[in-house]
Amino acid sequence: QLQIVESGGGLVQPGGSLRLSCAVSGFSLDDYVISWFRQAPGKEREGVSCISSRLGSTDYADSALGRFTISSDNAKNTVYLGMNSLKPEDTAVYYCAASRGSYCSGYVPWTYDYWGQGTQVTVAQ
Repeated sequence: QLQIVESGGGLVQPGGSLRLSCAVSGFSLDDYVISWFRQAPGKEREGVSCISSRLGSTDYADSALGRFTISSDNAKNTVYLGMNSLKPEDTAVYYCAASRGSYCSGYVPWTYDYWGQGTQVTVAQ
């Protein structure tokens, strides 16, 4: 059974750091690209970062560039999103999604095949 489970969210002060985890089961990270999305209240879901374990390539949205780092551990079937210098505007539910293929080619939600349930990140004093 194919499953995606996110964890690692929480409350952090501005300027702080968090590391989110995306544990997948039922499929290989070599066969799917994994992206992190986020959705704040009243806003559309937006892509944050993508990784292709097969190609060893990554991509970042402008909002994440220089502050977030995506990585994968194929032995653990887990993708991570390290987030530094967090800002209040990073507050959102963060989702992990899988799209079959080898290329990070955008963040259009309907092109992703499988989604996790999300993990809440709140950046506040």
